[in-house]
This record gives sequence, C-alpha cells and structure tokens, in this order.
Amino acid sequence: MNRTALLATCLAACFVGSAASAQAVDRGDRSILEMVSSLTPGEYVWAPELSPQGPALLVVNLETQHAVLFRNGVPIAASTVSTGSEGHETPTGVFTILQKRKEHYSNRYNNAPMPNMQRLTWDGIALHAGKLPGYPASHGCIRLPMAFSALLFDTTQLGMTVVITSIPAVPQGSAAPNVTTPAASGSEQALADAPFEWHPERAPEGLVSVIVSVADQRAIVLRGGVEIGSAPIRSLRAIDSGTAYILRSWDDTGRKWLKVKFAGPGGSMEATVDDGGQFDAPSGFRRAISDVLALGSVIIVTPESLTAGAPGSQLMVIEDDAGSQGENTGGGE
Repeated sequence: MNRTALLATCLAACFVGSAASAQAVDRGDRSILEMVSSLTPGEYVWAPELSPQGPALLVVNLETQHAVLFRNGVPIAASTVSTGSEGHETPTGVFTILQKRKEHYSNRYNNAPMPNMQRLTWDGIALHAGKLPGYPASHGCIRLPMAFSALLFDTTQLGMTVVITSIPAVPQGSAAPNVTTPAASGSEQALADAPFEWHPERAPEGLVSVIVSVADQRAIVLRGGVEIGSAPIRSLRAIDSGTAYILRSWDDTGRKWLKVKFAGPGGSMEATVDDGGQFDAPSGFRRAISDVLALGSVIIVTPESLTAGAPGSQLMVIEDDAGSQGENTGGGE
C-alpha cells in the first residue's frame, strides 16, 4: 500500500473512533461559556433553545481546541475540535462558509471521507467530522465530533461568518467600533462627505458583517457573504484590531456587543465604553450600516489587508468565486 493510500485508510478509520467517543454533555444550569473549558476531547454541548432563531457565528479557538456557536450574539453550543498540526497550521482570521456538502471526500488524500463538510477556503480548509485526540492533528481542517458536525451542518447557512482565533480567552461584553455613529465632537471628519458604494439590493437578506481593514484604511459590508457596500475609513487613534464584535442585544439604552479577539497579543478581553476606537468615515455610509444591522451582526476590525496574504490566511470572505475554485481545488485533509 502506498503512502497516500495508507493515509487515506487511517483517515477513514478516524471517523469510527470519533463517532464512538463523541458525547453530548448535559448543560444543567450552567451557561455555555462556563462549560467550554471543561469539555474533554469528543464532548460537546448543544442548547439551541437559548436563542432559537437568527443569524449565527462560529468562533474556533486554536489555543484551547474548542469552538463556540453564537446565534443572535447568544452562545448556544460549544464543542471540542482538532485543528492543524505543526506544519499544517489552521489559519487565523475571518472566513465565511463557501460550500456545504453532507457527504464529501478529499481530493488530496485518496477520497478520505469528510462528513458534514463546510468549506472555509477554496484551497482546502473546512469544518468536518473527524477524530479528536485532544490536540491539533489535522492537515489544516477543523475536525468536529460526528454528532456535533451534523447538528452544526443543519444550523448554518452559506455566507455565515467563522472567526478562527489563537487567543486563549473567553469573550466579554464590549462597545463596538464607532463605524456606525459619528466620532466624538471636535474630531477631524475629513471623510464625512467622501463617496462610498452602497448596493443592498445585491443581497436583500442574510447575516450582516462589517469588515474594517486597518491596513487598507477601508471598510466593506457583507450580507449573506455578498459585498453590498464599501467606503474609505481612517482610524483617529490607536484601535484594538484583530477583533470581532457581535451584536447580542438591542434596547432603548442602545446596542450591546460581545467582543472576541482573533489576532494579536493575548490577554484579557475586558472592554471599556470606547474600546473599539474612533473612525473617520462617510456620514452616509455610517447611516446605511446602522439601518441594516440586526441581532447577530458582526463588526470585524482586522490589521490585515482585505485582499493580500498567503492562501488561507487572507480574508477569504471577499475572494472572487471564480478562477481556480473548481471541484478539484479543495479537499481539506
């Protein structure tokens, strides 16, 4: 048996072990975030009743080897994972689900099975069921318990945001970057009247994600994974980039956000009221964003360019769905 065939056989055998060891954990009175650190390899918790409807966001933590699913900004599920091993590291950053296949086989490793595959990049990074030994062991994909991968597959939609982080901390409450509201009085507003793009008709519905690139000094707005707007921006002071803010509630006192850091130095995620920093942006663009925000919407501030970077580490959410993204380019493990 050649090396590729042997690897495929081993990968196929992985799913037998993972299915047998996968176990749902009773939540009791505990919150999802309280349970995350106590989950052992193969365990997961699933409580969709905590937020039955609305857009979802998945946060995968490479450091802790766990994933948390949010809906309407509320944690509803968590699972252990196994991500890329040394030399095959899973990239950090912001991605969207590009393709879903209940039954899928690797194009790279002799048709090794990848049940409940959800593609994040066209060069082989995906979510799927697999063996969970308790440490990073994949070729870059994110392995999940079989039962959890099936539940997740049935919950997600194309275009859903996935944040992959290496920061070992639990999300905390925060104020979001003021991309949607004017900067403080007296701030420079040179971009207030600048031109911007706004085409909400391209995607009438779906999860709204605002991506702010500090490198490009530009922001784009995605709805359902489709770009509906873009504008120049400029940070007016130091900001906490490499961070996602999830809109978890909205009442008479204003919007409440959950902060998740996915890049940069680790440490606490404690937030202050002006944590997100200030941006100069076109006034009309701010109003347009504010009008389309809904529970579960995400604002992402990244130090990376919107287009540059190595394959798998760039913001794949705006990659053109053409060219080399054919059936034979993907395959994960």
